[in-house]
Amino acid sequence: SECRLRCCRSLHLNEDNGRFLLLAILILLYLLCGAAVFSAIERPSELQAHGRWNGTLLNFSETFNISLQDLNSFLREYEAAIAAGIRADALRPRWDFTGAFYFVGTVVSTIGFGMTTPVTVAGKVFLIFYGLLGCAATILFFNLFLERIITLLAVVMKAVRERRIRNSGLLPPGIHHDFSAYSLPGWKPSVYHVMLILGLSAITISCCASAMYTPVEGWAYLDSLYFCFVTFSTIGFGDFVSSQNGAYEYQSLYRLANFLFMLMGVCCIYSLFNVISIVIKQVLNWMLQKMSCLFCQRCNKANAFLGRRNAIRPGSRSRKGRFGRPPDSDGPCDSDTEGRRLSGEMISMKELTASNKVSLAIMQKQLSESANGYPRTVCSSSCHNGFSGGVGALGIMNNRLAETSNSR
Repeated sequence: SECRLRCCRSLHLNEDNGRFLLLAILILLYLLCGAAVFSAIERPSELQAHGRWNGTLLNFSETFNISLQDLNSFLREYEAAIAAGIRADALRPRWDFTGAFYFVGTVVSTIGFGMTTPVTVAGKVFLIFYGLLGCAATILFFNLFLERIITLLAVVMKAVRERRIRNSGLLPPGIHHDFSAYSLPGWKPSVYHVMLILGLSAITISCCASAMYTPVEGWAYLDSLYFCFVTFSTIGFGDFVSSQNGAYEYQSLYRLANFLFMLMGVCCIYSLFNVISIVIKQVLNWMLQKMSCLFCQRCNKANAFLGRRNAIRPGSRSRKGRFGRPPDSDGPCDSDTEGRRLSGEMISMKELTASNKVSLAIMQKQLSESANGYPRTVCSSSCHNGFSGGVGALGIMNNRLAETSNSR
């Protein structure tokens, strides 16, 4: 029993570290798999492109009697001109007011296409301070958008659920017009439903934006979808950049629509990423729980082999504890939970996990009060509905899900 106690306590105390280490290992494996796949897909095309380009250079050098050294020197100058925003085709000016506004939009949103970059020392220094404040403010805007979109989705989902229950005849007739007077006991919005709604919204916005980019920019529809994901996720490779031609038909309307699509797409994908991060955290918790159960079972086998016995063995008492529940009702690891609780040896892993969430909930509450300027009273409820824990965007989402899990 002492071995099990030390084992489970060490697992509990290192739960956050274990989650961090497990996530780091999974991300590393994910990166290795991605690198292998992209290398297998793109490397042959790269080699073919190098071969074609070398053949073109050799043919041009022989045809016009220009040495390869002089030709490569000219190409390096051309690459420098491209970096400065000079193209063979007529493009809009990069640093007029409109072009500069497009540039700062890509800076503060962290998209960073790279098609326009400051080349002067003063511009680079100003960008450092400008981006520091602008990126922080924009991330705050995304977090506030996330908080409101989660509130809206949760309220709508709760209204739909309440309507379905009312139509089934389970609600008293006197509350048909007073939604706030009734609460759904134990109800909370499903993270998976929120993820599905945000995913469908992101797909809808991307498809509509691609339908606009395809005829206006002259891209293939698949390239337009690719551009939408790269842009909305703020990856911003820069191989496709919208609104860069010198003139468009209905130019003002197109640039306004382009700005709105980018704004809605980035906000929606940002929210979707945070919801997916909650699901990933749940998977990590499940994996850690399975690992802890495995370790506890190994400790049980070791104790049985050494002949050690608990103060109260499973089955030595009645099948029901003092709360009238079967001994295995607390979790998969706690077949003798009630006996241990009566003997004072150890508590269940669920109770250990719940106690570990208190510090995260307190930190989340303090950050929320500091950001909003007034105390919030969601800590007590969030600690019991499964949404406690996390800081930053994850904490905001958990806070909002906890708030909307109760009737307003």
